[in-house]
Amino acid sequence: MITIKLEWPMEAFSLIADLGFSIAAVIGGGFFIILLLKYILDSVVSKAVGLNGMIGALDNRVKTINNEIVRLDTLICHALGVKPDTRRLSAADGKEDTRKD
Repeated sequence: MITIKLEWPMEAFSLIADLGFSIAAVIGGGFFIILLLKYILDSVVSKAVGLNGMIGALDNRVKTINNEIVRLDTLICHALGVKPDTRRLSAADGKEDTRKD
């Protein structure tokens, strides 16, 4: 058999009797605002984590495309008999974009 304790509502009524309804309502409203802010912040944080994952994936794609461009540039220079820009090739693994186009 399930028994329900009625201590919590009695404590709420005694709080209202001791402090007055207006102060008890302010405390309840503050609790509601804290719950609302917690819900909103949890939602924003979860979306930010998702965006962080997408940005990491896009960064990986950009690095891959940069490597492919350098490879194609080298192949075309070799096919045309032009000396490839070795300074640009050596800087392609760096953090900054080395192209000037």
